[in-house]
Amino acid sequence: MILIFGVILVALVFEYVNGFNDTANSIATVVATKVLSPTQAVIMAAVCNLVGALAGTAVASTIGQGLVDVAYVSSATILCGLVGAVMWNLTTWSFGLPSSSSHALIGGVVGSTLAAAHGDWTVVKFTHVTTVPALLDPVTQTVLESASVQKGGLLYKVVLPMFTSPICGLVLGFVCMGLLYYFLRHWRPLWVNRIFGKLQLVSSAVMGFSHGLNDAQKTMGIITLSLMAATKAGAFEALPDSLTFLRTPEAQPGEQLEIAIWIKVVCALTMAAGTMAGGWRIIKTLGHKMVRLQPVHGFAAETAAAMIIQVASRWGMPLSTTHVISSAIMGVGAAKRFTAVKWFIVERMVWAWILTIPVTATLGYTFVRLCRTVGWLP
Repeated sequence: MILIFGVILVALVFEYVNGFNDTANSIATVVATKVLSPTQAVIMAAVCNLVGALAGTAVASTIGQGLVDVAYVSSATILCGLVGAVMWNLTTWSFGLPSSSSHALIGGVVGSTLAAAHGDWTVVKFTHVTTVPALLDPVTQTVLESASVQKGGLLYKVVLPMFTSPICGLVLGFVCMGLLYYFLRHWRPLWVNRIFGKLQLVSSAVMGFSHGLNDAQKTMGIITLSLMAATKAGAFEALPDSLTFLRTPEAQPGEQLEIAIWIKVVCALTMAAGTMAGGWRIIKTLGHKMVRLQPVHGFAAETAAAMIIQVASRWGMPLSTTHVISSAIMGVGAAKRFTAVKWFIVERMVWAWILTIPVTATLGYTFVRLCRTVGWLP
């Protein structure tokens, strides 16, 4: 039981550190354009994140059961993966780099599970294709829903979106800003700032909701995964009535995880607290150092990023909010003029993105091996 509560505690520490990075990304533009103060933006982000987190479980299902074989997952392996992810997030945060907490978490868990399986790569679900049969009316036998093929696994849910989402963010941000430049070319700057200062409240709220729908679900998936592993191992057999809420049975194949409300609320509030404590470093990088933003730029970037995240969330893709909003800001800046983007900062960010999964996977793998060496794991 102590180990299980330790996993939940470390998962919440990860969520707190995640607030340094990913939630700060979602509110960086609205703070940088001075539409909201940091405190106001954090409060808005907390509310919108919570609403978004309650809106679905597709991403949590991917994290909880779609990437690795849960038969090799234990509280100890999850703990090792989480520690690796937290270490990487703190390292990138100390340099003010908006790295992907999502990919740090995925890399850590994949690496630790691989080590738990003694290097057996079959435990990693690289690709997973499921054929859903057609749904027929029981009386008339007419087709109500056509047969479909669902693609999952690390390749389709993580790797491909990792490369395509920044490109989509860059292009969509550029297009949105280009259209706004065209339609607003005869407007006075004063009116542009006033109107889009109001509109950015809407776009930033939608961005916060999108962030909760995607990012906030990742730690929820990890906590649920650890509770499922403990339930399967019989760790909760003699629980008192006050702790029976910890029992979490595995979802049936093809079903999404049912996540308890208390997990959603605790994770969302923990993430908001992390943003309040340390998000300003990331806000400065995205909103001040990379591109100088005004409300119209913030509106374009947030709208483009929110659209991409919403689509990915519905498909159960644990997308990186960092990648999407950062690339959208780049696209908005490039539409202004190519030299408006400080590309040397972009280069540092890209290297952090590329290294995240390999580094955290190595850390998770190493920690499991060390625990086995000292006798803490079989």
